Amino acid sequence: MALELKSVTKRVGANLHIKETSLTLHPGHFNVLLGATGSGKTSLIKLMAGLDPLASGEIWMDGQNVSKLNTQKRNISLVHQFFINYPHMTVYENIASPLKVAGMAKSEIQGRVEEAADILQLRPMLQRMPHELSGGQQQRTALARAIAKESKAVFLDEPLANLDYKLREELRDQLPELFAGRGAVVVYATSEPEEALLLGGQTALMEDGHVTQFGVTADIYRNPANVAAAAVFSDPPINTAAIVKQGSTATLNAGVSWELTGDAAGLSDGDYTIAIRPHHIVPIADDKSKVRMSGRVQVTELSGSESSAHFEMGNGSWVSLASGVHPYQVGEMHEFFMDPTAAYVFAPDGSRVA
Repeated sequence: MALELKSVTKRVGANLHIKETSLTLHPGHFNVLLGATGSGKTSLIKLMAGLDPLASGEIWMDGQNVSKLNTQKRNISLVHQFFINYPHMTVYENIASPLKVAGMAKSEIQGRVEEAADILQLRPMLQRMPHELSGGQQQRTALARAIAKESKAVFLDEPLANLDYKLREELRDQLPELFAGRGAVVVYATSEPEEALLLGGQTALMEDGHVTQFGVTADIYRNPANVAAAAVFSDPPINTAAIVKQGSTATLNAGVSWELTGDAAGLSDGDYTIAIRPHHIVPIADDKSKVRMSGRVQVTELSGSESSAHFEMGNGSWVSLASGVHPYQVGEMHEFFMDPTAAYVFAPDGSRVA
């Protein structure tokens, strides 16, 4: 079982909302669509679900071309961020509704509904109406409906966005287990990078209707293909700065320079951009963090066992994140030390070159 998108596009009038996209999504893990609001996540889900027509390309599911099949014939489930349940039906009837439409026997319906209700801890609420449920219970009902249907593909479009923090954390932890071993391709859209990392599986980074990188989520974190991908999974924000490479030396506009190693040393001379995560810029030098930087501290923050400092150096703003408590003073000049081997190097077009 796989869900394949073959050079699909979507148009609205003269505008191309989804640029040419090819993806192969498999069961057994979450397939996360990650991007900011307006990046095209929901538009892509609607194409896969058959809710919107393709402008070009094909969609294949389980070896069958489903491009021209309507939503009802694709055997899919869709869970939105809004709690969509039939208000005039009980929880039991809501969960059972797609099974009744499919003409399933009453005894089999009961078994599937009760199994899904047990998984999502809804058994005591089966005879309640949706308005008698909390937000979390309403979303659990929608998820139970998707599980009971045993669809070939399940699309979760920011399903936790409207829940409070505690419920969101609780359901997020349960989601991988809920769909494990069911053989369905699970597609999960989110604008939260942390959710993508916690869910694992594979991630498609989306920007302006285009998939900029697709692969194992942890691999994208370690090996971003472009500047945007490097920035996605960094909190505090990743540091980016222009450098000039001449020979084996890289120089920042603040006059800080260092000797390049590895692939970076072999690049042609010229202008590049580096990106380096805050935890590779620390207030105390060590074996790796040797490049001295000096800047004026603008903001400091202590979070648990880590200290962060935002500082200005030259024309740029930088962020340091280090273990322990460090006595930064806002407005003071402070020394920091960068590990240059941890820096990603990007060409002027934003593509990664080292």
